[in-house]
Amino acid sequence: MGKDKTEWNAIESKLKKELTDSRYRHTLGVTYTACALAMRYDVDLKKARMAGLLHDCAKCIPNAQKIEICTKKNIPVKKFELEHPVLLHAKLGAYIARKDYGCQDTEVLDAITWHTTGKPEMTTLEKITFIADYIEPNRDKAPHLAEIRKVAFCDINECMYMILKDTVQYLSENPKSMDETTLSAYDYYRTLTKHID
Repeated sequence: MGKDKTEWNAIESKLKKELTDSRYRHTLGVTYTACALAMRYDVDLKKARMAGLLHDCAKCIPNAQKIEICTKKNIPVKKFELEHPVLLHAKLGAYIARKDYGCQDTEVLDAITWHTTGKPEMTTLEKITFIADYIEPNRDKAPHLAEIRKVAFCDINECMYMILKDTVQYLSENPKSMDETTLSAYDYYRTLTKHID
């Protein structure tokens, strides 16, 4: 247990140096929420905690540098991501979580990779990380947040649908900012939960 605690403290200390104060507060909120959801859905707490802690580890890297690192490290970048490099923090985050924070767990790394866009057929850990990022206690701007927070602990797939629906509606105001992966995730969870929008 002592070794575990030392490792967590080291990760938190490093993150605190790499992130802005507000991003670090958000990260702790996501970690707390991911752990609560993991307890509800019987997912490994350590994995949920690690995914929550490291999900935004690349967020504060300047966009030009994100592209540069991805190019150097042969991390595949879509044309859409080059046009919207803020999205790269997810897949780059998975790389940095492995390289700089020593996370070798592919389930955790996948949860980090998909926490922004979502995708069809996500694992429960991936869903937890995605949802925790959206509903953590510091969030206050998204529509239907109070209802989504309740549903998160009752029906995880319904919660995915609700978040993705709101995200797609928000992004549809500027269709050029819509990632096709988010749209396919929305279609998948809409069908899964039998909604007709």
